[in-house]
Amino acid sequence: MAAAKIKKGDKVVVLSGKDKGKTGEVTKALPKEGKVVVAGVNVATRHRKPTQTNPQGGLERTEAPMHISKVAIADPKTGAPTRVRFEVKDGKKVRVAVKSGETING
Repeated sequence: MAAAKIKKGDKVVVLSGKDKGKTGEVTKALPKEGKVVVAGVNVATRHRKPTQTNPQGGLERTEAPMHISKVAIADPKTGAPTRVRFEVKDGKKVRVAVKSGETING
């Protein structure tokens, strides 16, 4: 299994789909399925019937997981989408933005 290039807490840019161009933070990473959940992106709406726990019912909006290939890490310098490379700095393996050469924290 390759090292995770996108982790929880990363700022990412959506590359394709209805939310193309939007940026958000990864709230959940699902590496086994190859998916991520991004805050405010890919929002699914479900119509819920009133229940005892939710007597009002109504619309329930939640962020659905999206494929990891649809997002790219936002460059720490510019905010533009960038690929990620791994480098060893001071004996530690760190993620580096390909476009700017900036280290990605996390």
